[in-house]
Amino acid sequence: MKVPVKVDGRQLTLSNLDKVLYSEIGFTKAEVIDYYSRIAPVLLPHLRDRPLTVKRYPDGVDGAFFFEKNAPQHAPSWLRRATLPVPGSTKNRETIDFAVVDDLPSLVYYANLAALELHVPQWKVSKDGEALPPDLLVLDLDPGPPATIVECCRVATLIREVLAEDGLVAWPKTSGNKGMQLYSPWDDRVEPSDYARRLAQRLAKEHPDEVVSVMAKKLRPGKVFIDWSQNNPAKTTVAPYSLRARSHPTVSTPLLWEEVESCGSPEELVFTAADVLARVEDHGDLFGQA
Repeated sequence: MKVPVKVDGRQLTLSNLDKVLYSEIGFTKAEVIDYYSRIAPVLLPHLRDRPLTVKRYPDGVDGAFFFEKNAPQHAPSWLRRATLPVPGSTKNRETIDFAVVDDLPSLVYYANLAALELHVPQWKVSKDGEALPPDLLVLDLDPGPPATIVECCRVATLIREVLAEDGLVAWPKTSGNKGMQLYSPWDDRVEPSDYARRLAQRLAKEHPDEVVSVMAKKLRPGKVFIDWSQNNPAKTTVAPYSLRARSHPTVSTPLLWEEVESCGSPEELVFTAADVLARVEDHGDLFGQA
């Protein structure tokens, strides 16, 4: 069944609204669209001017998924696009026509495509569609079992101290999966990837029982891998407030530092769509708040 709607003056056609996308709890496409519509005021600022990569789950989280970087050919003409070079593309493409989601109609359009996960880089595009220098530093904390997000929180506080030494603030959020990320505003002092690598190597040397800075799986059990490579301009990270394709509609959730410092079990930092909407009612947008 198709339902025509008007969103902020833009005409859209929604489809299969009763289709279950999270089978374990019966969470439907209509509920996905509702979540993204309601979270839009705090989500859109973190997507604005950033080329979008999505993970689409047309048959729900239990079915096949695919990454999509190119804006769909059938996308409405008003969807903002940015044509950017992709050197070294595995598909031998010279450019990609990325979507840039700046407004609610564009967000609802993608939610209707079952684009559950929204991923963006740490840099923006100009109004003319040219790539700008990175404006964010990101450190992705990935726990090697039996370590969990509890251990990530401990490492996050160590990272915060190092960043503070360099006059940088840190914004924490869950990944919505098993780990977490720290972000910091960035200028052109040095390449963020070089800085992040040095930071990760320093903490791995100072805290060898807790931290690793290399990807080798054999080194990671019980430790937290600081993935500094997320600052490569070709990489993206899940956006704040994005859903994740887990058994439940968990969300990459901005945190209070008090929550990071006091975390005693992984369950304390698992937040679903409903939880996050309530958190925003209580706290507003925590992401970007030191």
